[in-house]
Amino acid sequence: MLTLRGTRAALRALELEDLEALYEIENNEALWFVGETLAPYSKFVLKEYLANAHKDIFEMRQLRLAICDVTSGAFLGLIDLFDFDPHNLRAGVGVVIATETEKRKGYASEAIALLKKYAKTHLHMHQLYANIGDENKASIALFEKAGFELVGIKKEWRRRRDLTTGEESFTNELLYQHIL
Repeated sequence: MLTLRGTRAALRALELEDLEALYEIENNEALWFVGETLAPYSKFVLKEYLANAHKDIFEMRQLRLAICDVTSGAFLGLIDLFDFDPHNLRAGVGVVIATETEKRKGYASEAIALLKKYAKTHLHMHQLYANIGDENKASIALFEKAGFELVGIKKEWRRRRDLTTGEESFTNELLYQHIL
């Protein structure tokens, strides 16, 4: 599918072979505050999720795709459409590159561009949005480069616990929007 293939990255449906990578991402405590996860996922639960991942975005109200290297086909991360609203033709976007060694190489940027094209061409969507913690400078730069505009600030929106000290604080969340 040409819409999901770029020069460096390609997007594809999740496969059972992605279980280990999905397990690592979903059980990474440093990412839990973003997805509001409070407990680890078992491989059994993730296998069940993968078994149902083929379901239509109109039924599930979300779409999760694997980000892969075009040349090697290696799994690099995930990109999601979530909170899909077919009436207002909008959805949230989330992206994660699985390893530090693959970050800042343009994969996430190209994945967002491919997802935007897919959302407009195949889902006929009107807009996408992203919720980003104000301390996440890399994601802010990524989404701004992708044409998303800051449209709001949610004050002290997310409770966050420092994994080292156990201290809790509240952080602001930025709302970015992109009209397709």
